[in-house]
Amino acid sequence: MPSGDRSLPAPVLMVDEGLELRQAMPDDAEEMFVEIEGNREYLREWLPWLDDITSPENEMTFLRGTLREYEKGDGASYGIRLVGRYIGGMGLNWIDRGNRACGVGFWLSEKFTGQGIVTRCCARLMDHCFDDLEFHRFVLEAATDNTASRAVAERLGMRLEGITKDREWLYDHYVDAALYAITAPEWRQRNQG
Repeated sequence: MPSGDRSLPAPVLMVDEGLELRQAMPDDAEEMFVEIEGNREYLREWLPWLDDITSPENEMTFLRGTLREYEKGDGASYGIRLVGRYIGGMGLNWIDRGNRACGVGFWLSEKFTGQGIVTRCCARLMDHCFDDLEFHRFVLEAATDNTASRAVAERLGMRLEGITKDREWLYDHYVDAALYAITAPEWRQRNQG
């Protein structure tokens, strides 16, 4: 039965040695913008928000908004930090308290891809959501052709629940999305074996 618990996601989650998820704060805007700017062409393939972030001030405005969402318990925006360096972002893009569910989104600087960083961060966030926040369902949506993000969902044992037609406007066209999900009992069973 869903509870009325309004516990906020932890501001810092240690993933493993030197790798952490840290609540993104307005003071991080300059560092985050530099990483986004250095990866703009790479990230543009799948992220629709890049045209809205054209300066550190835009990033600061975005971070202030995510902080307000966090304080209300409606989401969380984390910086992925490797040995203190900001290398990407991961967020609970939405939290549905009534149904004890949430949805994740993420991006990573190109030179850090292929090392399992996103998978490890996502697994740590899932543990936190299921064990500490008592969520029941964790959702990941990715464009159907975004094989890297879909592979993260599959490595985590998430179930493909369907394809959503024209799910997101990506600059000049719509993309379909693959919707993956896993429940707390499924996650726990997967991790026992």
